[in-house]
Amino acid sequence: MRLRNIPGAKAAITGSSYVVQNPEEWKGKWKQCFTKEQPLHIEVGMGKGRFLMDMASLHPEINYIGVEMYDSVLLRALQKRERMEADGEKLDNLKFMCVDARILPDIFEKGEVQRIYLNFSDPWPKARHAKRRLTSREFLARYSQILTTGETVEFKTDNKDLFEFSLEEVTEAEGWTLLAHTFDLHHQEDMMVGNVMTEYEEKFSSMGNPICKLIARCEE
Repeated sequence: MRLRNIPGAKAAITGSSYVVQNPEEWKGKWKQCFTKEQPLHIEVGMGKGRFLMDMASLHPEINYIGVEMYDSVLLRALQKRERMEADGEKLDNLKFMCVDARILPDIFEKGEVQRIYLNFSDPWPKARHAKRRLTSREFLARYSQILTTGETVEFKTDNKDLFEFSLEEVTEAEGWTLLAHTFDLHHQEDMMVGNVMTEYEEKFSSMGNPICKLIARCEE
């Protein structure tokens, strides 16, 4: 479940140097936001941030931004980040922002983002909420507005219904190509190369739940 309404969360986020305040002001100049000009990858719905912090540590040659709309969830990521920094692990290539993913085209110019990660996104199971799913055609259209042409979205979930919906959306969405997919990631060696697990991935796979993954390429 999402954590909400933690006292002091909003103030902590507003006062954190790890969080980009007023991100719309950086549109078109994200290279200047980091200490090094490098490819930019983002995770939409980053939760408590383990995946992205691990990625930033493993790949210092890439800049990362974690996007999370719930301030109480982002607070947990900030706390984890602070503990890492206190232990001497600095991640100059990682920043966070607290925004609704629907406004991503207002934050990034076309071509400013080279990869988007979607990990264990909210399934929004009711049919009337399908447009809210982060793999819906509506969101794919938003990603097309910020991704470099030819770059990719990577999506992982343990929810088979959401995954099948996502496969259909990618297949039918204009300007997208499905490059690869699996219904059992941890038993598909080629797609496991370089895989970094999220908290949910570790939890669900330890329970015997197969993890699904797809990679889709933006053609526009």
